[in-house]
Amino acid sequence: MSENSHPLAPAEQPEVIHLTRPWGQMFQYALNTQTSVKIVEVQAGAELSRQYHHQRAELWVMLDPGLVVELDGRTWEAKVGEEIWIPVGAVHRLTAPGNGGRLLEVAFGHFDEADIVRLSDRYGRTA
Repeated sequence: MSENSHPLAPAEQPEVIHLTRPWGQMFQYALNTQTSVKIVEVQAGAELSRQYHHQRAELWVMLDPGLVVELDGRTWEAKVGEEIWIPVGAVHRLTAPGNGGRLLEVAFGHFDEADIVRLSDRYGRTA
């Protein structure tokens, strides 16, 4: 097993299944797999730590406009509905330079708050 993998965290983004129904549509991000799901809300002007994880990969789905993503040295303003795959070991951060916003986070693998390696953090939480 490579340094940037975990037995429960897929190396590549799992397929997102798009299902059309008479009333609209659904997007299925995980099915019968070990995941943790949450909505992350970042306040205006705030940011998450610049961080990575040893035991989980994450899929971010942008719910609001104006959020800025940093992923392995690349930075861009994400679009609403954009799906961003964050592999195990990938350095990432989310910033809300404007009004703040939300994303849906689906974590694949073992979820543990202790599995956050903070490289920089404006709130003084680096180890």
